Amino acid sequence: MNNSYITIIKEKRTVLSRKRVPLNQNECTADFRIGVPFEQNLQYIYHSFRKENGKSSSRIYKKLGKYNTLLEQFDGDRDKMMAWAREQADKETKLYKEATGKISVEFSKAACIPMNERRSFNVGYLFLQELCTQLRIDKICRTIKERHKYKYNLQAILTDLVYARILSPSSKLASYDYCQTLLEPPKYSLQDVYRSLSVIAEESDFIQSELYKNSNFLYPRNNRILYYDCTNYYFEIEEESDSKRYGKSKENRPNPIVTMGLFMDADGIPLAFDVYPGNQNEQTTLKPLESKILQDFNCSEFIYCSDSGLGSAANRRFNSLGNRAYIITHSLKKMKKEDREIALNPTQFRKVGSTKFIDLRTLDETDEEVYNTVYYKEVPVVTGNMDETLIVTYSPKYKAYQRRIRDRQIEHAEKIINTPGRKRKGKNQNDPMRFVKKTSVTPDGEIANKQVYNIDEEQIQKEEMYDGFYAVITNLEGDVSEIIRINKQRWEIEENFRIMKTEFEARPVYVRREERIKAHFMTCYISLLLYRLLEKKLGDAYTVSQILGTLRSMQMTLLNIASGYIPSYTRTELTDSLHKTFGFRTDYEFITKASMRTIIKETKQIKSKKS
Repeated sequence: MNNSYITIIKEKRTVLSRKRVPLNQNECTADFRIGVPFEQNLQYIYHSFRKENGKSSSRIYKKLGKYNTLLEQFDGDRDKMMAWAREQADKETKLYKEATGKISVEFSKAACIPMNERRSFNVGYLFLQELCTQLRIDKICRTIKERHKYKYNLQAILTDLVYARILSPSSKLASYDYCQTLLEPPKYSLQDVYRSLSVIAEESDFIQSELYKNSNFLYPRNNRILYYDCTNYYFEIEEESDSKRYGKSKENRPNPIVTMGLFMDADGIPLAFDVYPGNQNEQTTLKPLESKILQDFNCSEFIYCSDSGLGSAANRRFNSLGNRAYIITHSLKKMKKEDREIALNPTQFRKVGSTKFIDLRTLDETDEEVYNTVYYKEVPVVTGNMDETLIVTYSPKYKAYQRRIRDRQIEHAEKIINTPGRKRKGKNQNDPMRFVKKTSVTPDGEIANKQVYNIDEEQIQKEEMYDGFYAVITNLEGDVSEIIRINKQRWEIEENFRIMKTEFEARPVYVRREERIKAHFMTCYISLLLYRLLEKKLGDAYTVSQILGTLRSMQMTLLNIASGYIPSYTRTELTDSLHKTFGFRTDYEFITKASMRTIIKETKQIKSKKS
């Protein structure tokens, strides 16, 4: 068997002590020496080894410092300094043994595994746990406890609910059961979970503001632009109560709903949220939540960006106060006829970055450069006492996209009208049946009218006139390309809603009490915040399905009570990136229980700086 050893060298070449550490059989011979060859030279860990071809090589493994400098630190006591050097040798020996040492575990072919003993555990939550530590959720919960009387561990409950929402989204009962599969199972009861929900709901505003402040230490928040949008979540119930009201469901479901308003910063990271009754006008949800941000988040100078449904004159006026501004999408179809004709007039457009006027009718849209170019015009607008600018853009590429979508919808509509029993009225603006018109005819020799369905060519022409056009209204003056870029990023808030609804299964909502509904969305919000921060730490290099799929699959198998764990997941570039980013590894062939306890402890400690 090949051997390796650590040697501390005193003065020039005098061997003080030698410790042997066995290597795996398939590794080459290597040794570590902690040396002080000359008084003014560095004290270091020196690694010499033999290559596979039999030749010797060496390298500096770790520099400990200059001899005289270290000696001063030990008040000139050479023996103390060398004792410290021995400790460093012992540490390197231990680390080397853990990394390369062979482990023997005995199994019996005749013995069954113990009854009701869990052998598989998730370790993906450890990366989320470190993020929670850096967000100082422990401190937030301690502050909350000072205002409430409870004995349970709110931090453990809140973080476990978040881990379960990300790794195995389900009901509170199922989440509690899932947390038993984590390396650190709950020490609280299920009843404590339900008791904590009212506290989480009551402290929602405080938790959000503190998370925002603390998140700046992980990733500096870009609050120069704030995006706002609303969505709704349904309940599998029939009767209305409290905030659960019948309203306009974005999924066309006949169930009571609640509305969530969400603010997002310029990097796609959630900023704040609130929940409103399902029958409340979305436009009235903005001011209360934005006022909280102005007061509690110390954000007073920003550009408000949203869609036309949340861009009423009142909301625009509210965001023209102080040092705020706005960029709101504007519906060309809903404009007054004379204003719409000016906006769609093909003359006086410009290419972004140019001052030359262009007539859209002269464009050769088969040219690749023209096809990929965005053209715009600015139209001054006066609304009440507000001076605004309507920016109308035209994109041949967007035009082609809209026509492809419509052609597929028309094809679908033709199939419907040619299939008996499938006639129906269109329910929304994207329903293919909006292109179908119904007429009543009386065939010769018959008395009763007959319903005839045909493609509505007039409706198609009405929609075609808007192809390629898009508009925003703003009180900003300056770089049009920057305004267009800001508005283009609105897709990220829709992505945030999709992640919460689909990946975190925030719907349907199973809890019924008002405080529990608010707490449910609080855990969904924190889960989204953690995911976005994790995404940023990984350099935006992976998709949501890749990241969540990896975290959910990271299982460790306990060999037996006395030994340790082996990974039972696939090592990938993403798992390597996670381990490199967070500074610990769970993918060694074998991890002792002591080593795993050390990893868990490290994820609960504040790091001054993470790579």
